[in-house]
Amino acid sequence: MASLIDWELAARSAKNFSPPPPRVSRTEADDTIAELYRSTEVAAAHVAELTRLTEPPVTAVTRVVDREGWIDVNAGGLRNVMTPLVDRLATANKVGRIAESVGGRVTGMQAGAVLGFLSGKVLGQFEFFDQADGQLLLVAPNLVGVERQLDVDPHDFRLWVCLHEVTHRVQFTAVPWLRQHMLDEVAALTDSIDPDPAAMRERTKAALGELVKVVRGQGDGTGLMAALATPEQRVVIDRVTAFMSLIEGHAEYVMNAVSPTVIPSQQRIEQRFGARRRRGGNPLDRLLRRLLGLEAKTRQYVDGSAFVRGVVDKVGLDAFNAMAGKAWKQSPLTAPTAALADGLRSIRLSSNLDHRPHQPLAANERQRS
Repeated sequence: MASLIDWELAARSAKNFSPPPPRVSRTEADDTIAELYRSTEVAAAHVAELTRLTEPPVTAVTRVVDREGWIDVNAGGLRNVMTPLVDRLATANKVGRIAESVGGRVTGMQAGAVLGFLSGKVLGQFEFFDQADGQLLLVAPNLVGVERQLDVDPHDFRLWVCLHEVTHRVQFTAVPWLRQHMLDEVAALTDSIDPDPAAMRERTKAALGELVKVVRGQGDGTGLMAALATPEQRVVIDRVTAFMSLIEGHAEYVMNAVSPTVIPSQQRIEQRFGARRRRGGNPLDRLLRRLLGLEAKTRQYVDGSAFVRGVVDKVGLDAFNAMAGKAWKQSPLTAPTAALADGLRSIRLSSNLDHRPHQPLAANERQRS
């Protein structure tokens, strides 16, 4: 039986939609790849010191990839995630073989367009849908492109990004339940989808209304996904949003908390990268980001980082690590809820932390932590 989504076509079309990479010499490409591998090793030591999380013997592979490599991995991961949902929809809504084949090609092209767009944006990713042990991906052409756009020190910038991504690797490998918790939440989203055609038509109408708002620059930044969601799915989405705010905010804090002796130009990088994130690119880029809900993703970084920074400012790094460690060691029952997400925003708004330049830990603070 043909699939409702042609994933091979999605990967091929994504590579066609992917923007051209920056021009580099063979020597520069080889040097960049080698440095990124070294930077992950350097970053691991600093992440362990700052988080107090004990990473088991690393089983997650680290891969420096180009955009096509990133597309292949994520097309496979999405296929694994979405197969149960696609099968459920196919069972509930029987279609003819020809219609199914045509539909698979159309949705494959649509998925490819999204993957192609994202392939030019992602700097790094800890991916665990395609491989059970997970894999740390660093997208070399995107890193080179951004460091050139920002006019920052490439060595500092690469280590700075690696600190963020290695923190995610540590989170998902040092905390046994974390990966399964995320998989369970994805399954909860799948299970809550109503395959009834009438219900899907109603949600599609709502999505079209959201599309009009997005084009006009309105809406809440959550994109079409939230408009398509049922009330049950919105509950799950709120849980995932709150939890990912903490995960992303924790990584964002760590990457900016190292000593200035480690990344001398860290403050310059943080300020320029933050300004770039707020601008959001050209008008078409901003439109696509709103459609995909990437503005909400940006808020996860801002809210989560402000929350972690606010707690560390009040109680110190040791106390924060003790509280976080207790949550990590228990179970998903201790994971943050939507109420915590509101707390994240209230901390950010009340203290204006997201507009204050981050102050890395002083040497004496690092010794105490």
